[in-house]
Amino acid sequence: MFKTVEWKQSGVVMIDQRLLPEKEVYRTYRDHRGVARAIRDMVVRGAPAIGVAAAMGVALGARKIKSKDIASFKKEFGSITRLLASTRPTAVNLFWAISRMSRIVEDNAGKTATELKKKLIAEAIDIYREDIEMNRLMGKYGSDLLKSGSTVLTHCNAGALATAGYGTALGVIRGAVEAGKEIKVFADETRPFLQGARLTAWELKKDNIDVTLITDNMAGHMMQKGLIHAVIVGADRIAANGDVANKIGTYTVALLAREHGIPFYVAAPTSTIDMNILHGDDIPIEERDSREVTHLKGRRIAPQGINVKNPAFDVTPSRLVTAIITEKGIVKRPYGKNLKGLFDKKRKVR
Repeated sequence: MFKTVEWKQSGVVMIDQRLLPEKEVYRTYRDHRGVARAIRDMVVRGAPAIGVAAAMGVALGARKIKSKDIASFKKEFGSITRLLASTRPTAVNLFWAISRMSRIVEDNAGKTATELKKKLIAEAIDIYREDIEMNRLMGKYGSDLLKSGSTVLTHCNAGALATAGYGTALGVIRGAVEAGKEIKVFADETRPFLQGARLTAWELKKDNIDVTLITDNMAGHMMQKGLIHAVIVGADRIAANGDVANKIGTYTVALLAREHGIPFYVAAPTSTIDMNILHGDDIPIEERDSREVTHLKGRRIAPQGINVKNPAFDVTPSRLVTAIITEKGIVKRPYGKNLKGLFDKKRKVR
């Protein structure tokens, strides 16, 4: 089984997702700058995976700090976290993970630099392990929403490749299959980076889960013909009111699902919920390189000099979301109240 991101003594090891499905290439990053480039260049992508990679990047950078003076250590540590935080603006898991790593330094003021390094490495590994466990819990809760014989549409990749392992949206599908349900999947290609065609289809095929690839503009037709029974997507940031930022095109799929009376589910850990963002209009949307639209595998497919817009994400209003699946349970409307409840108490919600 492949591993998306892994901590080793030699550095942070990641599967290069840009080369899938043709090649499975693992790259080792030996300093935090390399990890930052890997996040920015989409060697690793998917909000939870970005968070895990960032945590490991922080630990890697801290391990290389030579100064034993705590004041100097903290100054260099701050530079490390700022660089990693500058890589991608939309995925809140990035900032959540960096904040969690920063608290290790803040909460252990009396420790030596050597002790802090050990604690930071341990915390990064904990974040990795917790992510997998959270995904499995989401799979367990979310599988209850799917009936045997259902066909599910996914958008982008929210599987093991987008997380430390198992997946969020694909974790729900995996959970249902593991529970003995017969589930089929339509994976849309997800232009312009083709995460559905390259990654989701690759993952599900590896797991022997019945998957059919469609182009993005086929979803409405498939729904109209009664071939899709549910939609499950991941998220890069969820606002306090339940608005969901996810890969560009998600909003369109949600509108189509509403028109056809199909449930639209979002699977995401609580680390993706940003209670400081009141609604989706305030979520920063990353604009990526125009070459992702004008070129395919390095070959130009659009006229030279054409104007291009390439927002990586869009925002789906909470009114289009049937339920949000988290590791603490399934959240339904009113999202403002019920999402807040996830953080107000430890008990699981149903």
